[in-house]
Parts: sequence; C-alpha cells; structure tokens
Amino acid sequence: MLKVDLQFFAEEKTEKATPKKRQDIRKKGQTAKSQDVNTAIILLAVFFVLLFTGSNMLEGLNRIFYQTFEEYVFQEVTTNTIETITLDLFQEVFMLVGPVMLAGFIAALLANYIQVGFISTTEPLKMKLEKIDPIKGFKRIFSLRALVELLKSILKVVVIGAIAFAFLWTHLKEILGLIFKSAGASLSVVGSITVKMGLFATGGLLFLALLDYMYQKYDFEKSIRMSKQDIKEEFKNTEGDPLIKSKRRQRQREIAFHRMMQEIPTADVVITNPTHYAVALKYDESKMDAPFVVAKGVDYLAQKIKYVAKENGVVMIENRPLARSLYHQTEIGQAIPEDFFKAVAEVLAYVYRLKKKV
Repeated sequence: MLKVDLQFFAEEKTEKATPKKRQDIRKKGQTAKSQDVNTAIILLAVFFVLLFTGSNMLEGLNRIFYQTFEEYVFQEVTTNTIETITLDLFQEVFMLVGPVMLAGFIAALLANYIQVGFISTTEPLKMKLEKIDPIKGFKRIFSLRALVELLKSILKVVVIGAIAFAFLWTHLKEILGLIFKSAGASLSVVGSITVKMGLFATGGLLFLALLDYMYQKYDFEKSIRMSKQDIKEEFKNTEGDPLIKSKRRQRQREIAFHRMMQEIPTADVVITNPTHYAVALKYDESKMDAPFVVAKGVDYLAQKIKYVAKENGVVMIENRPLARSLYHQTEIGQAIPEDFFKAVAEVLAYVYRLKKKV
C-alpha cells in the first residue's frame, strides 16, 4: 500500500517544467497565447488609423462616386474602357483601404511577437488523427476549458455591449440630429461616432484580453507541469546524450584552462622540457606544506604556459626528466609527491637566489 502511494505522489505533476521541456514544447509551437490579445491590438491599430485618415477616406469615397456616376457612365463600353475603369477604381480603393490593411497586418505581427516571440515550426500543421477523434472532441466540448471559454465570450459581449450602449447614450442628441443634416455631413458624423465607439470598445476588449492572457499563461504552465519521476527520467536521458556530454566536457575544459592561465602569473617557477612539457609550481606555506602544481601542459599547451610565464616574469628552468615526471605524476592543485621534494627544493632555492640578485 505504501509503495502504491509513493508511486502516486512520484507521478503527480506538481513540479514546474524544466528548461529542456519548455524548449521541446516551444519547438512544437506550443506556448501561452491569447487570441483576444491579437484581436484587440489589431482592432486598436485599425481604429487609430481610421481616426486620423477618416476624412481622407470620406473624400476618396466621394471621388469614387463622382467618377463612377459623372465620368465613367458616359464613356463608351469597350474592352479598353472597362479595363481602364477597373484599374482606376482598384487603385482608388487600394489607396483608401491600404493603410488600414497595413496597420492590421503590422499589429497582428506585433501582437504575436509580444506574446510568443519568434517561432518557426511546421508542427501545428501536421495531420493528426486525434484531432478528428469524436470521443476526444466530445470531451473537449464538455471540458472545464470549454466552460471557461463560454464564460469569457459572455463576459466580452456584456462588457463591449455596455461600453457601446453607454457611448451611444452620451451621443444620443448628435445621433438624433442626423435627420437635419445632409447625406455627406451625416456620413461624416456616423463615421466619427463609429470610430470613437470602436476605440472605446476595443479598450474594454484589450483589458479583458490581458486578463485572458494571464489565465492562458496560468493554464499553460499548469498543463506542462512535470512529476518528479518525469524530471528524473529527463535528467537520465540528458546525461546519456553523447552530444550534451561532449559539450559539458568541452565547457569544463575551457573553464579549467582559463583558471589555469590565471594562476600562472602567481607561480614561483615553470619547469620545462623545454619543447614538449611545462609544469608551473608554487610554494605557499599558508595553503600547503609542499610546493603544488598550478598549471601543466604538453606541446601546444606547454608553449602557452611558457608564453604567459614569460609575459609575467615567471622564472623558467629547463629540467627535462623532472618536467616529464612532474607532468605524469601530479595533478593541478595538488602538492608534489615526496619523491620530488629534493629536486624541486634545489630548483626553488636557485630561483630564490636569482630573484635576490635581481
């Protein structure tokens, strides 16, 4: 019974997703995202453009009507005239709606980038039979998420409807006065009221969208939680990946190399082969009772050690057998074996005498 309980708790998804799982899920195109944020930002951009270009659009519409009923209607209907009229009208319409479409396109890209950044994947486009599984579809329809989406939709209708009603109520006199205005003036007033009402309604939608994004993020984090057993399995698989092991070892070698290069200037002496081996030693009574190795290397690394030592004024002594033996029988950071005490003591004594003369 105890074993079953422990297994239950081990498989319960209570832990936050690891960076690796987040990366794997992101590659599949799964991220926390609210479609309402996209809709709100797109509408906000469109209505702002309409607010500043509405008068120009009205003039453009008047110009199109004028050309249609005053100029084109009296032209002879031929293939060339139809082609010319079509191209002219298409150009006029494009100049009117182009800024609005461009604003919506840029806003859509910006909204997606703000939420999920840049993701390039074809995973969501792949055919999956589970998407057309009626049983899973039935479960999705009557799931908690579906209920939340229903409540969100009702809330959006209520909030946006209330904002639109309040705006129209405050502009009721202006709307009722449209019967005394000309068609052009009425169209201008209706356009102005529509754009302003759209901005207010979009503001309410943006507020709801931010709340929805926080909920989507919470729901996404909850859905990608891992159990302790999942984390153990992931760690085991990661540790067994030869590529990751190789990268980790390479990183460790780089760190050890930089640390070793930083220690060379503090060495008392560098014992060389002179071409193949180099071992840097230091004697510090406060750290160890015997001299210890701060750096060692062979071939290219030996040349690098000698170069750094020369640049920092560290004494270099050529002793082929001693350099070779120290390299093979000592490790960086460890004291030299007792067998080398006498030989190293003679070298250090010579170095100290040399430094006193200098």
